[in-house]
Amino acid sequence: MKLLLLEDDDLLAESLAESLKENGYLVDLAASLKAAKSLMATEDYELAILDVGLPDGSGLDLLAHWRKQKRSTPILILTARDTWEDKVIGLETGADDYLTKPFHEAELMARLKALLRRQSGQLSHVITLNGVSLDEAGQRVCLEGETWRSLTATEFRLLRYLMLHPDRIHSKDQLLEQLYALDQDAAASNLVEVYIARLRRYLGKSVIQTRRGQGYFFASH
Repeated sequence: MKLLLLEDDDLLAESLAESLKENGYLVDLAASLKAAKSLMATEDYELAILDVGLPDGSGLDLLAHWRKQKRSTPILILTARDTWEDKVIGLETGADDYLTKPFHEAELMARLKALLRRQSGQLSHVITLNGVSLDEAGQRVCLEGETWRSLTATEFRLLRYLMLHPDRIHSKDQLLEQLYALDQDAAASNLVEVYIARLRRYLGKSVIQTRRGQGYFFASH
């Protein structure tokens, strides 16, 4: 699951990106409005975290721009501006949540997960679909009536993305974008096949299906 982090404080951005990665997210960093606008125009993000005070303007202006474009990407404002008026302005501009600095990382992670569950229609940290349960907190999976099996970070990211977008066909390139951040070396396209094969060994072939010449999809029933 790929996120966009717009933050011009290098130390905070790197620390937060590392924590997000440890929690199973991929993160693209942007330090300016221009960079964030460019990334959002070309990449597919599940959620964006925006600072407000940036070198080339306000993150709220970018937020307003995205909402005018009818982008429904969940947006979390992360800023030192902590008055109730600032929060009202942020939410009315189109933010889905608002967190002030300094903050506890555990609270930020909880808010992110809540926003993503709301976006996908899931009501708990366990995603259950077609007899498969995925525990986001424990990064593990199980079939109905069987024991839990731990997943590697890449297996977890791939399965979570497929389960949050069931019955939608995803090409290899689209799945690679969700597995690897822009700052990582280009990955071989056959890695998708490798991880799909691993997941099928756990779950069976009928759950993750192939549409020849198009890609893969998680069958909801």
